[in-house]
Amino acid sequence: MFVEIEGIGKVNIERSIRARRMRITVRPGSVRVAVPRGVPLESGRAFAVNQRLWICRQASRIECRTRLHNELLTDLPPITDREKASRKIILRCKELADETGLCFSRITIRSQKTIWGSCSAGNNISLNIKLARLPHKLMDYVILHELVHTRIKGHGRAFWEELDRYMVDSKSLRRELKKYLLRLL
Repeated sequence: MFVEIEGIGKVNIERSIRARRMRITVRPGSVRVAVPRGVPLESGRAFAVNQRLWICRQASRIECRTRLHNELLTDLPPITDREKASRKIILRCKELADETGLCFSRITIRSQKTIWGSCSAGNNISLNIKLARLPHKLMDYVILHELVHTRIKGHGRAFWEELDRYMVDSKSLRRELKKYLLRLL
């Protein structure tokens, strides 16, 4: 059900069979409240009203990030040839693997909405085709991040120290990568 809440606008309040507690999701142009089974939808509306300031802060933050992303987007080349973009990413992954001595089993290029890359337990690397649009240093950061996962699976101290061995300014690159909103590329 959609309700209008002063200061927020239209809010989608819907039942979720997976939710254990009420949860608010703020996205560009939308606010959703997930209500668990057994809880009246009206409680979801009251919850959103109670969290109005938090929702407004999140919406403002998202709007700022989207504006920054759109400014960055003007400098990024579009992906016109998916084959060429895939080859570019695969070639760079193989080059970095050779340079670092980090080995992977297989590489897959996908168009994903939420992640730049992943590494499976079997050291299969999956990378987002949208990496081809990023500046080279950020593409290298994501690829090296996944290559290091072939050696260290988690994100503990040892992982970040290992990544820093291959890419000295990894923390600043990680912050820079967050400016690019994957869902908008």
